[in-house]
Amino acid sequence: MQDVIGIDFGTTNSVIARRMPDGETVGLRYAAGQGMVETFRSVLCFWAEESGASRGRLQHAAGPDAIEAYLDDPLGARLIMSMKSYLASRSFVETRVFNRPFALEDLISTFLRALVAGAAGMPAGDATRVVAGRPVRFVGDNADDTLAETRLRAAFGAAGFQQVQMALEPEAAGHRFASTLQGAANVLVGDFGGGTSDFSILRFEPGARRKVEPLGHAGVGIAGDAFDFRIIDNVISPLLGKGGSYKVMDTELPVPPAFFTSFARWHQLSLMRAPKTLREINEVARMALEPERLQNLIRLVEDEAGYALYQSVSAAKAALSQGEQAVLRFSHRGFEVDAPVRRTDFETWISPELTRLSATIDRALADAMLTPDKVDRVFLTGGTSLVPAVRRLFDDRFGAERVTGGGEFVSVAEGLALIGAD
Repeated sequence: MQDVIGIDFGTTNSVIARRMPDGETVGLRYAAGQGMVETFRSVLCFWAEESGASRGRLQHAAGPDAIEAYLDDPLGARLIMSMKSYLASRSFVETRVFNRPFALEDLISTFLRALVAGAAGMPAGDATRVVAGRPVRFVGDNADDTLAETRLRAAFGAAGFQQVQMALEPEAAGHRFASTLQGAANVLVGDFGGGTSDFSILRFEPGARRKVEPLGHAGVGIAGDAFDFRIIDNVISPLLGKGGSYKVMDTELPVPPAFFTSFARWHQLSLMRAPKTLREINEVARMALEPERLQNLIRLVEDEAGYALYQSVSAAKAALSQGEQAVLRFSHRGFEVDAPVRRTDFETWISPELTRLSATIDRALADAMLTPDKVDRVFLTGGTSLVPAVRRLFDDRFGAERVTGGGEFVSVAEGLALIGAD
């Protein structure tokens, strides 16, 4: 049997799976700290060498190396994220990085080469079949799906993959699950990424040549990152001065909420290292009623602790999926957090996101012109699908007996490899 690899190029994370000649499907892994992981962050970082013979030459890194390079010098580097979300936009022609023009296809092909080069167990040779994923509909207002797929194919070609089969991501996510169906079925596939959630309704018809017909789709820019921000906003930000006051003469004023808006994404916290921003926070801290809180904020920003903070928050969020309470622990230069977080409070904080997710599920049903009782099965994948409040959105609509999940991080890539083998 021929080697087949499935490449799930995601907005936030990317994954490669390999269908081995013996028929086994495995997710390829990447070195991360002292261990190995199956996901590779979909980011690029560019910077210019400042000394030596390479002075001024543009350098780049991808994935975890890109994050490390950016944290080393956020003001002297350019971080490129969410590349996939621009594929369907005709207005995005190119971007300039240190005055050098980059077409979107160039950025994605640069990332794909690094994605493949860093994967342990990647097969060698041109005989390997490659199946890449694409959404049913690409992200964006007035999205041009034909343009998006053309660009994506061009990026794969520039990365060295000349023969690439495209398959729908929700079809791939539900591929192994669909193989267990005893007859034709309407299946809702919920794919939760780091920054987006997509709901596709497909008609699966089993057989020697499985037929898949997309019936409806809807997506929304909400997932794990938004939930992380709610925890930070309610647990961490008050400890750093949010909601506090400072005095100017005899007038008491609120600490500017704008100091905390950059917590929406971990890398945005690095942008606060700009001298003007730090001066503003220092000036408020000198007059604050609780100056030590704002001083802790300054140290977090200056020391580039945003990424470590988000890792702690993500760990607490994951623990809340398993129990009714978790403890958020974080420590940095005297700033100590040891805060219990109750699941009921977390669900209250994320209620605006849950409302939007619920409305998006309804849009997918309307797009498919189906009522919930006409959906035979529901398959959920992605880490956010493990959040109990998210799972209830589907249990309440379709009945818990029709809802299942699995392969939260690798199901799309593995499904793509299986489609190629079939």
